[in-house]
Amino acid sequence: MSQKSYDGSPTVYLIPTPIGNMEDITVRAIHTLEKVEVIFSEDTRVTGLLLHHFGIKKKLISSHNYNESKNETKILSYLKDGFDVGIVTDRGTPIISDPGYELVKIAIQNGYNVVALPGATALVPALITSGLNPSPFLFYGFLNSKASKQEKELQKLEKLPFTLIFYEAPHRLIDTLNRIKQILGNRKISISREISKKFEEIYRGTIEGILQEVIDIKGEIVIIVEGCTLAEDYTNLSILEHIQLFIEQGYSSKDAIKEVAHLRGLNKNLVYQEYHRGD
Repeated sequence: MSQKSYDGSPTVYLIPTPIGNMEDITVRAIHTLEKVEVIFSEDTRVTGLLLHHFGIKKKLISSHNYNESKNETKILSYLKDGFDVGIVTDRGTPIISDPGYELVKIAIQNGYNVVALPGATALVPALITSGLNPSPFLFYGFLNSKASKQEKELQKLEKLPFTLIFYEAPHRLIDTLNRIKQILGNRKISISREISKKFEEIYRGTIEGILQEVIDIKGEIVIIVEGCTLAEDYTNLSILEHIQLFIEQGYSSKDAIKEVAHLRGLNKNLVYQEYHRGD
């Protein structure tokens, strides 16, 4: 079923808000905040300050990860009464590692328009200032905060040839970087913090080198990680060199043999014999 964004029917607007610098809000975003009947907000205090800054008065309804599903009836009620509705998060674009998905889904399922405004998001400026290949990239958002689950997530990503983008909290940064190094290897990375704010900083280098520089950094952080280049280069390696490369990245010899056999399309026993012939 197609949707016409400007057919005059009740609409849900996804409205990006500044991630730091208030000047990054668009004129269209301000006009949309002014025209909607109600705004579903991740934190009404944060949104209240934003609206006050631009002289806008509007009804706010708290809608975050823990109560979003309970707001489905409320948003449908406004739409059924013919009102336009706004969705904002504390900073950046709704749904991108932020709430909003459940409300959008229920609006679409009930045939209402959903319109997204272009605007601020941290991942794009972090990517294009990283100095790493910008295309293709994979935006992952936040890795799981539990070490065992984070390791499994990284293992699924380790062979992808895409530049990887993660968000991270400062108190977890060192542990996360160490796990990325352990599983993905000592890749080139970029770390951007406090994007668009007064103390914005970008660190570029290898994980090992940057770990020494970011011990006490604060603020909101985006990690950009070089994609896997192994698939492009392994044909230039002998089987023994290929196995050794995996072992240096933290694999056991057994797992390294298994991976080399898989990547080269060889019998595992053959690779095993080649490895032990080199002992």
